[in-house]
Amino acid sequence: MQQLFQIFRVDSAEAQRISASPAEPHLHTYEELIIGMEGQLEHFIDFQTTVLEAPFVSFVTKGKVHRVIPQLKNGACDLWVIRFQSEFIPEITFQLYASYHNRAMLKLPDDYCFRRLTTLCQLLNEEMHQETPDLSVVRHLLTALFIMIESEKNKTHPKEFQLSPTQNTTLQNFLKILEENFRRPVGVDFYAEKLFMSARNLNLICKNILQQTVSEIIETRKLIEAKNQLTYSDKNISEIGYDLGFNEKAYFTNVFKKRTGQTPSEFREEMRKLLSRKVV
Repeated sequence: MQQLFQIFRVDSAEAQRISASPAEPHLHTYEELIIGMEGQLEHFIDFQTTVLEAPFVSFVTKGKVHRVIPQLKNGACDLWVIRFQSEFIPEITFQLYASYHNRAMLKLPDDYCFRRLTTLCQLLNEEMHQETPDLSVVRHLLTALFIMIESEKNKTHPKEFQLSPTQNTTLQNFLKILEENFRRPVGVDFYAEKLFMSARNLNLICKNILQQTVSEIIETRKLIEAKNQLTYSDKNISEIGYDLGFNEKAYFTNVFKKRTGQTPSEFREEMRKLLSRKVV
C-alpha cells in the first residue's frame, strides 16, 4: 500500500470471494481498522483464531501476523476497511499499539454509539472520493473515529481493560513516557529508570509483546514523526533530524534509509507526488 490512507467497503459478494480463496497468514506495513456492520469475521492473530459477529471493530497494528476471512451471517456481510500509514496520525498511533496489542477484536452493542462510527466511515469515504480530497479533514475524522471507539471500549468492557496484567501496564506506561520524550536524545536506560526497572527487563517485555527491542521502538517512533514532518511541514531535513535528537544530518539520513529504504529527500518527493494525485 503506497497511499497514506485508504478506505473501502466489503459487501456480501466480496466476502464470498475472499472466503473462497483465503490468503495465508501475513503481515503488512500499514495499520488496519475493520468495522463490521453485518456478517462475521474469522480472525487469526497471535496464533489464535477468533470468530466474531457484527457489530464489532478490529484493529491490527503494523507488523502483526494475521489473517481475516469475512463471512456471511444470515446471508449478509458489510464491513468498512480502513488502512493507513503510521505517520498519517502519528500522535495517536502508539496509543493504539498500547490499547490493541493484546486484543485485536472488540464486540460492541448495536446502538446509536456504534452507528456514529459507521457515519464517520461514510464521511471518510465521501471525502476520499472528492475530486481533491482534503487529507487534513480525513486525519481529523480518523482521529475522532478512534476516540469514539476508545470511549465505547471503556464503557462496554471497563473491568476487562482496567485489570491489565503487569507486562501490559508496563508497556502502556513506557509508550506514554515515550510519547512525551521521543524527540530527546535519550536511550533505553532513561526509560527503564523512569519505570523503576532494569533495561534488560524492559527489553524483555517489549520483545515479548511488540517483537521489538526498546531501541527499535524508540527509533520507530522517531521515524514515524520524521515521515509526518517530511510529508506535512516545510522544514529542511537537517531541522527535522535535529528536532528528533539526531545531531548530524548524515546520521539521520543513514538511519532513515536503513529503516525505510529511501533517503528523507526521496521519501518527501514520493509523498508530494502522492498528495498531488487526484482520487477518481
